[in-house]
Amino acid sequence: MSPSPNGAAARETSIPTQAGRISGSTLTKNKKMWRIWAGICFAIALLGAFARPLLALINYAAGSDLYSYILLIPFVSAYLIYVRRDQLPKNYVIDLPVAMAFLVTGVATLVFTYRLNFLGRVPADNSFLVLMTLSLLCCLAAGGFFFLGRDWMRAAAFPLAYLIFMVPMPDAMADALESASKYASAEVANLLFHLSGTPFLRASLIFQLPNIKIEVAQECSGIRSSWVLLMTSILAANLFLKTPWRRFALVALVIPLAILRNGFRILVIGLLCVNVGPQMIHSPIHTRGGPVFFVLSLIPLLLLLWWLRKSEIRTRSVESH
Repeated sequence: MSPSPNGAAARETSIPTQAGRISGSTLTKNKKMWRIWAGICFAIALLGAFARPLLALINYAAGSDLYSYILLIPFVSAYLIYVRRDQLPKNYVIDLPVAMAFLVTGVATLVFTYRLNFLGRVPADNSFLVLMTLSLLCCLAAGGFFFLGRDWMRAAAFPLAYLIFMVPMPDAMADALESASKYASAEVANLLFHLSGTPFLRASLIFQLPNIKIEVAQECSGIRSSWVLLMTSILAANLFLKTPWRRFALVALVIPLAILRNGFRILVIGLLCVNVGPQMIHSPIHTRGGPVFFVLSLIPLLLLLWWLRKSEIRTRSVESH
């Protein structure tokens, strides 16, 4: 029994249609791969162009007690993108206006920095690194919007935004935070000394104890551990919490927690000097005890995180029923 002419025609036309789909799919995959590899080449070229400022930033961070955490930030962001790779869009649509806005900002910052250098008004090391790192991040964001598109950048917003911690704090900002933390810690220490029943006299940042005089110096501000605690809380809030108010509550705890930790540290050192001896001011608990008190401050932060996550899960369970 021979097939009808119509059926033969249908089969004949289905072949080129299927071939066309396969060809179109291959072409789309090739375009996606081209975008990915072009984006990788752009990132490599960008790192090469900023090689000297990046090396300066690495050396600056490695030799600084305050900014040593900068060396870890790119690895944290890369890990966050890696664990969310299945959630990232696979369709890459160029977003030229936003890409150009970031590129213009980055290039303008770069030109401004080198113009200051050309005119002989060379910015301080800290200011130079702040401007150059901001320029690098703006150019990197421009490449992301150009090669990967707005949807991809939106999905990877948090890991990419976390790179802002690569930028060192301007010296004026660091000094202001250290000064504010120092005075706030002294107030908390004053309250804790009262609660402990220890006799003392206070004059601003100086505590006169029975056998020693303690001054709350700039080094006692704990700005580095407080900043790292802030970054830790932001990271934990994004990873483990979904509702905005719970995330905000976790991050907002950092400021009072950091001040309380510093005040408690002053109290401990003061009580050791009173009850053990004035030589305790030179003990490791004072000179190298920062990590110990940082770990202690993590305990209430993690407890709040556990409670917030548990309440969030419970709320979702009730809403699902």
